[in-house]
Amino acid sequence: MTDWLPRIVALDIDGTLLKWVDGQTEDYETITAPVLDAVHRALDAGAHIVLSSGRSPHGMTRIADLLGLPREGTDRLWIVASNGAVVFRYPPIEVVHEETFDAAPAVAAVLEHHPRALVAVEERGVGGYRVNRVFPEGEISGEQIITEVDDIVGEPVSRVIIRDPEATADDFIELAARLGLHGTDYVVGWTAWMDLSPVGVSKASGLEHVCRELGLGASDVLAIGDGRNDIEMLRWAGRGVAMGQSVDAVKEAADFVTDSVVDEGAAVEMSRWFPAPRA
Repeated sequence: MTDWLPRIVALDIDGTLLKWVDGQTEDYETITAPVLDAVHRALDAGAHIVLSSGRSPHGMTRIADLLGLPREGTDRLWIVASNGAVVFRYPPIEVVHEETFDAAPAVAAVLEHHPRALVAVEERGVGGYRVNRVFPEGEISGEQIITEVDDIVGEPVSRVIIRDPEATADDFIELAARLGLHGTDYVVGWTAWMDLSPVGVSKASGLEHVCRELGLGASDVLAIGDGRNDIEMLRWAGRGVAMGQSVDAVKEAADFVTDSVVDEGAAVEMSRWFPAPRA
């Protein structure tokens, strides 16, 4: 790969750009100088920066602003949200691609085993969520509108969050494997947090859409992430890089493992391709 240079840098947010912690608040949303500098060196070299996250669109625009993206006088940013179910341009938010599905059967199957679980669907265009009960502080952004589950998933949606503070990530992994969740894809987070999405939709499929629009391909992409929802993206990209604190399944999907988020692993990897000028 000595002659290779990324033309797209796809960046996860939580645990990659940001030092994610349990019980997070928006105060933790700080871009460090090494990360900011590396992102802008990539831009200086002509690369496209694409944010790619499980977050909703409104939860991602704040991060774009913190990164100073897009630069003044340049094209609007491409962003892959909701684990690939939504692709949009910014600013302003303009959804250019969205995948939806009937989540009701999968949600009912999970709630049968975790009846006290929390359920949320983003209120598109508003920035808040419809929830059956309030989520722990800092876990989702925007207003939380209490809604019956049948109404939350009563129409096609792009993504559903199911969260059980009384369970573990392993509990959800085992349950999802046992249920099969036919017609639905899922990913389990660091805690007992499950994202349900349409079959075949992932950060990789969202990035494929962006690549087509830019006239580029997977081989042009450097992707960096730390979560189970990054596995497809890391396998798909020309170079997939796992953060140092990632679980083994994520590291095994990657071409390379960089330093942890605490040690600025994303900046370390970007600096491999877009080095800082020598003093």
